[in-house]
Amino acid sequence: MSHRHSHRRGPRADMVPEIAAAVGFVSGLLRTRGCVSEQQLQVFSGALREALTEHYKHHWFPEKPFKGSGYRCIRINHKMDPIISKAASQIGLSLPQLYQLLPSELTLWVDPYEVSYRIGEDGSICVLYEAAAAKPPSSYGMLTCKNQMMLGRTSPSKNYIMTVSS
Repeated sequence: MSHRHSHRRGPRADMVPEIAAAVGFVSGLLRTRGCVSEQQLQVFSGALREALTEHYKHHWFPEKPFKGSGYRCIRINHKMDPIISKAASQIGLSLPQLYQLLPSELTLWVDPYEVSYRIGEDGSICVLYEAAAAKPPSSYGMLTCKNQMMLGRTSPSKNYIMTVSS
């Protein structure tokens, strides 16, 4: 079965992990709020994955990873990124709902070999995915900064530290 698709070695094949990291991150943000069902999240993830693949098709340069970075960047700056709002409309999420579910300031850079994000204009930049690092593909390094962001702006709560160490 798999060898039938081997001739499709275009730019598409190369950006699968980067797009997966970006989609997983945005879906994860929606999931933490608990208002979106798993089924909706799957539809949203699929729609976002397709939209990004299409959007990046001619703007993906593994030999020059930062070329086109601004074009590929997903941005919420009190204004919703159209790619996110389009994918969200597939599951019936309106713009006001999206503004409630997602940070009002989010920048997500999807570049060859590296996906990183920043929440807030002066937040620190956190790496979600790095191709060079030998990380298990399931984690995408999401635990590092994301949990700190989710669990409180300043530092994780005390019982969070207890559960980690026990």
